[in-house]
This record gives sequence, structure tokens and C-alpha cells, in this order.
Amino acid sequence: MISLLARLFIKQSGDEQAVRKAYGILCGAVGIGFNVLLFIGKFFAGTLAGSIAITADAFNNLSDAGSSFVTMLGFQMAGQRPDSEHPFGHGRIEYLSGLAVSMLILLMGVELAKSSLQKILHPEPVEFSLVVIAILCVSIAVKLYMFSYNRRLGKKLNSSAMEATSMDSLSDSAATLAVLIATLAGHFTGLMIDGWCGILVAAFILWSGFNAAKDTLDPLLGTPPTHEFVTQIRDIVMAHKSILGVHDLIVHDYGPGRVMISVHAEVSASENVLELHDEIDNVEKELREKLGCEAVIHMDPIVTDDGITEETRQRVAALVNCIDDEISIHDFRMVAGPTHTNVIFDAVVPFKFRLTDAEVREKIEAAVRALDGNYYAVVNVERPYT
Repeated sequence: MISLLARLFIKQSGDEQAVRKAYGILCGAVGIGFNVLLFIGKFFAGTLAGSIAITADAFNNLSDAGSSFVTMLGFQMAGQRPDSEHPFGHGRIEYLSGLAVSMLILLMGVELAKSSLQKILHPEPVEFSLVVIAILCVSIAVKLYMFSYNRRLGKKLNSSAMEATSMDSLSDSAATLAVLIATLAGHFTGLMIDGWCGILVAAFILWSGFNAAKDTLDPLLGTPPTHEFVTQIRDIVMAHKSILGVHDLIVHDYGPGRVMISVHAEVSASENVLELHDEIDNVEKELREKLGCEAVIHMDPIVTDDGITEETRQRVAALVNCIDDEISIHDFRMVAGPTHTNVIFDAVVPFKFRLTDAEVREKIEAAVRALDGNYYAVVNVERPYT
């Protein structure tokens, strides 16, 4: 159905952001329609059967209609072009809409738990009806379909909001399945487990809401890029023969399709600076064309024709690895003076490292002094961004 509607209403142009926005609005509109129909059907079934679980499930679908509206509004606002107040665009609004959806999921889980607890304390028999069973079965099928298309398009469009909606649909199908089991069990065994099933459903919904909130909060707080994306960047940059190495890669995510990166590229200090600058411009352009990200590359000149510097760098790197093989160094240079030589470089250590920055610096300085009494290490300890 979604594929048919997409062919009818979405123009497959070269503007990826416009297509993305159109898909988001379409899925939001379809979600509103499905959830409103499910609310009407389940509310009727809950009233007919006298089941608190079915009625709560109906209002869960009504909240889902609100979630779909939030998702649709999020895509509409996120698709706005950059302006003077938001030069990096409005893409993070999509993350906020996903967070709003997850908050609605959590709220519904809490309300369902409260209603179910009342049902446990004051159990009542649930009326059995084939109409009720049919409505619940149809609801499960519809929610599984909604999970399928939201998950598929969420991955295709890299949309955390749509993936949160897909998890909401999956939790809804599980909730309705539990209600169906409770209804059948009450009819065939006489066990009044309507409230207990409601508690299980509420727990599942709360867990789904927590995970959805985490998935949307993480990019807002700032997460490292994927290993695949980092590898793509490194491969593109290192494919240029003038680039000898890369470090200090930072990826700024301003929403899906709005990524800025900065990276330090090591180049030979003996090369022509104008030619190197032209090469760096070409790399930035290639990154923009192939990965769709704006890139800023800082040139780090390194000495390649000084045997002493290169040999010392290798020996210092080996000593640092003896301290811990998780530490790496870059920006290595030597500045000789009348009484001693400063050995200057950056040391990259992982987060939650077993040593403090001061301890790392102290050990490295001692190792460099042991290498040569005239060497003084000037070390900047830093953390990776990837």
C-alpha cells in the first residue's frame, strides 16, 4: 500500500531531502488514518466486552495517531531550508519529533499500568464475542504491517523518528496479542487475567519507549559516527597520494543528510603549499559529492626527508605502545635548542582509560627522557571523536 501511494504522490526527483520529507509526511498521514480506525474499532470492542485492557489498547492507538501527527509535523519542519537563524538547517527537529513520540509511548505505558493494576485489584469477567476477537486479530495484522513499512523506510531514510514509530507499532501488536490471549483465556478457562496481561503489555510498552527515547536522545547529545562512515572518509582522503595520514576526525550531525566533518590531513612539509592546497580542495569536493557532507580539512605538514625525525618518531611510538597499545601518537615534530630538543606530539587515549591524563603524560615524558637525556617530551593528551 505504501509503495502504491508513494508512486502516486511522491515525485522521485534528484532532491533527496524533498523525497525524504515526502515519505515522512506520507507515512505520518497513513499512520493517522490507521490508528484512528483502530481506536474506533477497539473502543467499540472494549465497550462491548467490558474489558479495561481492550479499552486501554484503544486509547493507546489514539495516542499513536497523535504520534503519527508529531512525526509528520517533524518531517515537515525538518525539511525546511537553512536560514539566517539556523544556518545548519532544521534536521534535528526530526530527532525531537522522535523523542516526542517516545515520550507518548512512555506516558501510555504508565497509564496502561495504572489501569491494569486497578483491574487486578478489582477483577471483572470479560464478555466473549467473535466480533471482539475479529477486531483484535485485524488490529494485530495492521500494526505488524505498520511496523514493517516504518522499519523499512526508517532504515532506508536513516530516520530515528520512523524507527521509533516502528517500535511503537511492534509494541502495540504485542499489547493487542496479550489482550487477545486474556480474552480467550477468560472465556475458555474462567481465569480473570485481563489486568495481569495489561501489566505485561505496559512493561513491554515502557521498555520500547525507553529504547526509542535513547535512540533519539543520543544523536541530540552527540554520538560518534559509525565505523563504516569513518572508513569511507579515510578511504576517500587517503586515496590522494599527497595525503600521508589522517587524524582528529570530527563528525558533526545536524540531522539526517546534514553532516559536517573536520579532519587533519598529514602532508609532506617539502611539497609546494599551493599545490597541496589545491589537492585538499579536491578532497573536500569529493567528500561532498560522494558522502553528501561538508568537509573542512586542516593541513598538518610533517617532515619526511629527515631520517633522525622519522626514526625518533618510530621509537617514541614504540615506547608509547609499551605503556599501552591503545595509545597512538600524531603531529610529531622535533624542535632543537642549544641545551635540549623538544619532542612535540599529541597522544590519543581512549575514554575511561585506566590512567589519568597526568599519569599518561608523566609516563610518556619519562620514556622519552630514557630514550635520550637531551629529549624533553611536550605531550598533549586528547580523546578520539570517532
